[in-house]
Parts: sequence; C-alpha cells; structure tokens
Amino acid sequence: MPTSEQEFLRVIDRHFPNQGSGLLLGRGDDCAIIDPGGPLCLSTDIFVENAHFRRAYFSPADIGHKALAAAASDLAGMAAQPLGFALSLVLPDDVDDAFLDEMLGGMAALADRLGMPLVGGDLSRGPALTLDVVVLGKPGPSGRLLKRCAARPGDALLLVGEIGLARAGLMELEHMAYDEAAAWPGAVAAHLRPEPRIAEGLTLAQIATPEGPAVCGLMDVSDGLARDLPRFLGPYGAELSLGLEDLHPEVAAFFTAHDEDPVEAAVLGGEDYALIACVDQKQLPVVLAELPQARVIGRVSAAPGLRLNSGQVLRQGFDHFAKPAQG
Repeated sequence: MPTSEQEFLRVIDRHFPNQGSGLLLGRGDDCAIIDPGGPLCLSTDIFVENAHFRRAYFSPADIGHKALAAAASDLAGMAAQPLGFALSLVLPDDVDDAFLDEMLGGMAALADRLGMPLVGGDLSRGPALTLDVVVLGKPGPSGRLLKRCAARPGDALLLVGEIGLARAGLMELEHMAYDEAAAWPGAVAAHLRPEPRIAEGLTLAQIATPEGPAVCGLMDVSDGLARDLPRFLGPYGAELSLGLEDLHPEVAAFFTAHDEDPVEAAVLGGEDYALIACVDQKQLPVVLAELPQARVIGRVSAAPGLRLNSGQVLRQGFDHFAKPAQG
C-alpha cells in the first residue's frame, strides 16, 4: 500500500485523468469546481468488504468496477448524463500496491467508458476495505430527468436488462467452488461486473411523440423488483406477467436446478441494475421501436400491492438492514 498520501495521489493520477466536460477545476485544490450547465444530480453508494463483496471471489478489478457501476446505475435510473465522481477509500493493512493498482485500474476502465472523471475523494486506513463513491450527473440531450412515483394506473411497465441473473451468480459464488461457477458465465458476470444502463436511460428520456414524452418515470432496479417496484409506483400497485421466456436462460436453468420457482426468484432478484420504466400504453409501440431490447412485464394497477401472474407477491427482495432468520 502507498506509504504516504502523496504517493497515493500519484497512483490516482496514473489511472484517472484530471479533466472532463464541465470540470473547471479538477483534483488538487480544496474542492473541484464543476459547471453542470443546469440541474445537478448527485448520488452516493458505499461498497464494504464482506457486506457487499468478498475478496475470495472478487478480483481487485471486479471490486473497482462494481463499486463505480453500482453508483453510476443511480444516474441511469434518472436518465442522467454522467459528469464525474468522487472516491473515498478505507484501506486495511493487507492491501498491497499490486492489489490497489488493479482495483483502481478496473474502476478507471469503466470511468473512461462512461466519460466520468474522478474529481476528488479521501483516503484512510481501517479494518475493512471500503469504497464510498459519489456520482454527479446532469440532464442528457433531452433535457429531462426521469423520477419515481410518476406512474398512472394503466401504464405499461417496461424492463430494460435482466432480473434474477445477479442473484443466481451470487448464490453460485457463495456456495460453490469458483471454478464450478464457470458453468454459469452470464450469472457470474452479472454479479461481479454489472453494467450501468446509462445509454438506455438517456434514450428513454429522449423518446417522444406528438402527444409529448413517452416515458413517464424511471428507476434502476438494485434491490429486486419485489422491493423496488413499490418504491417506484408510490400509491399504486402492479400486475406483473412473466414467464420463463422472459428470463435469461441461465436464470431459468439455475433456479430450476435449485428447486426454486425461476420466475419468483427473478422477481425477488437483487443487484440487477436493470431499469424499470412506466409508459403510456398509446405510446408503447414508439418506445419499443426505439429500444427493442426493452420488454413489457406488466401494467400499473390502481390497487396497491404486487400480483405476479394473477397471484399475490408476498415476499420482498434484498434489504441491507434485514436480519437473517433465526433457526
């Protein structure tokens, strides 16, 4: 591990450029100076060893990538264009130079693809490896930011991305030897290397018809549909219609092999980093033409609660603060 703050800053400078669109003053002063040219989106995400990842099966590059991807997904969920990010690190004594270099390299590769300069941060020693990422964004070309709680009864619910795939990957990595996980490459990649759907969010915000914008609201799915949909819908509920054909093949095969209902397992999900959108039914064909990878998974209902294939969804998804059941 770097033995001084100055040495650490040299490592940072080697991986991250100190310039970017809207960045008037980068790292090196008391604050960075950013000119977003309008509203500024800000979100933060913390990534803690043994709570959010394990070094047993995350490579250092995986850790860096996922810490930034999880935070940037919040920008995708508002159809925001990334501006930059800040990174604060807590490093235990067993993190050596090679580990740190690879971790920052994994993060820098994603930051470069997303056009997100590193604008600042902090560093400390501590008992557990911890990455705290603050992301900054602005409205994209459409000028719109899409929020939660904008759905109306009758709106179509649109999913962009996979659900349940990362959950399958986590279960495999937690309970099986890493080399056996090679049988589930899509699931393992979904858990270790999720991709924030920035481009899809920006596209959804831009789609419009003569009647106006086509997409009413947007949210990223990080804790599973069962937990995130009520947050998205506000006072309303949803009628979900999902079959095996709507799932990634590995989701269907994995949960079938583990004696779970694949559809229910996918709805419970967790760390999917997909997008859920609500769309007026009349404008749905235009949206699907512009974003053909999106798929309709149900509709908004006036009655609260979630119903899956005409049944009630009783279980909820991932909760950071939930205590494990006592046996």
